[in-house]
Amino acid sequence: MIGEIYKIGTLTRTHGVRGEISMSFTDDVWDRVEADYLFLMVDGLPVPFFMEEWRFRNDTTALLKFQGIDDAERAREFVGCDVYFPQEMTPELDENTTYMWKQFTGWQVEDSTAGNIGVIDRVDDSTANTIFEIGSILIPAAEPLIERVDPKTRTIYMKIPEGLLE
Repeated sequence: MIGEIYKIGTLTRTHGVRGEISMSFTDDVWDRVEADYLFLMVDGLPVPFFMEEWRFRNDTTALLKFQGIDDAERAREFVGCDVYFPQEMTPELDENTTYMWKQFTGWQVEDSTAGNIGVIDRVDDSTANTIFEIGSILIPAAEPLIERVDPKTRTIYMKIPEGLLE
């Protein structure tokens, strides 16, 4: 199942007394397609939760209200859960699609020399130079380094400068 869903954020804290939960997100895909539910990773298993409502707080945080979670105490049980989105509901992408850097969270990175580098854990775009974070490896998210993207396999093929991976 994990191959069929991908991480889009983490529930960070409760909000108010009605059961709303704050989510720090890396991909706002649920806003770009009709999505009634998201998956929460509960005890290592992906469990679908249907959304009653949601709203953005800022460009990296949203408030979610799930069905059946009606008070802060119940919502608190899910704080810290990772949030996933079904791959099958993701809009079709191709080589002509204009990507936002944050969309690459969860994608594989392949280097033309070193091979598989790993999965992008986080995209840091807080400065002028956007960075892909793969574990402790930091790679500039720069168009000249990207040879191509494969949206079907969610892989970015790059030519990373020598010495950058050491």
